[in-house]
Amino acid sequence: MTESHNLKTLFIKDLQDGQQVRDLFLISKKNYAETKAGKPYLALTLMDKSGEIEARVWDDAKRLNQLTEVGKVVSVHSQVKLFRDQLQLNITSLQIQPLDQVSLEDFMPTGPRSTEEMKTELTCLLESTADIHVGLLLENIFQGELLHQFLMAPAAKMMHHAYLGGLAEHTISVSGLAMKMCDHYPVLDRDLLLAGALLHDIGKIEEFDFSTVPFTYTDSGRLVGHLVMGSEMVRKRAENISGFPANRLDQLIHLILSHHGRYEFGSPCLPMTMEAILLHHLDDIDAKMNFIGRLSEQVDANQYQWSDYQRTLERFLLLRGQNEDVADMPLHDGNLTATDGLQETTSLEKSTDKPKQTPLF
Repeated sequence: MTESHNLKTLFIKDLQDGQQVRDLFLISKKNYAETKAGKPYLALTLMDKSGEIEARVWDDAKRLNQLTEVGKVVSVHSQVKLFRDQLQLNITSLQIQPLDQVSLEDFMPTGPRSTEEMKTELTCLLESTADIHVGLLLENIFQGELLHQFLMAPAAKMMHHAYLGGLAEHTISVSGLAMKMCDHYPVLDRDLLLAGALLHDIGKIEEFDFSTVPFTYTDSGRLVGHLVMGSEMVRKRAENISGFPANRLDQLIHLILSHHGRYEFGSPCLPMTMEAILLHHLDDIDAKMNFIGRLSEQVDANQYQWSDYQRTLERFLLLRGQNEDVADMPLHDGNLTATDGLQETTSLEKSTDKPKQTPLF
């Protein structure tokens, strides 16, 4: 690690009003505009692994607009100011920082679980299968470069598990829930359900480009989508396994294609088996719990707090601070804006409107 990798010392979550800041941030959004008086300025959204903050460049905006672009790391000299109850950076100078001289882990959101921990748990799940064909398929998929990509990929560009390692975290969580359901409902086909849980989002490896931040969709990801991409990946791998039962493969492909549950949420078919119906609901539950959990991280310890209206869930949420004894927590009077500081669409305005529900997948 070079000395320049140590330049990132101050993170967005720790910024305070009036503070002078000289540090590195990544540009996640950019807009070149003019004031009412016709003076150009640069509106930036800067991010690091702890969150996002709005920033403004008032001087030399035209030149700096030509130098800056989304995905670039910049060294800024600025002051933190409170504007409309939100912290904002007023930038006085800005320089582009070469990507090979920074540690991108400082700017990429990451999950709470280590790669090695998730890899160990995944191995245990793979070794638990009794169906020889399903076992060989899973072993064939979760290896080499594909396994590396799986452990690094986000589960989404926004909304849930939208950070490095999020795909593996979400997949392992859904698989764990599925195994508990098999204990409760012995009639379920355990190996089929486990394979569906492990593979339902495997297409996201190709749907997203997560080599840079902020995460973006690949062309194939936008045109085809991870449900179809994942089903094609699984079918191609299964074709190399001698004697893989065609009807069993169709049922597994059905789990992948139907797990969004509804046509309007992108599923080309509705869940039509016991395992498919269950997988859809487990996937939905885990996505919602992660989304709500990220909101709850913003609540002060020993307090309950209302969120602003959550358009994706069509309701307000009563959240509580985590990892504390909640028996006697006071109810906070204020509202919590729906943002984890990382993803663009989790910053939602309070509203009493009730628009069409949006999936978290």
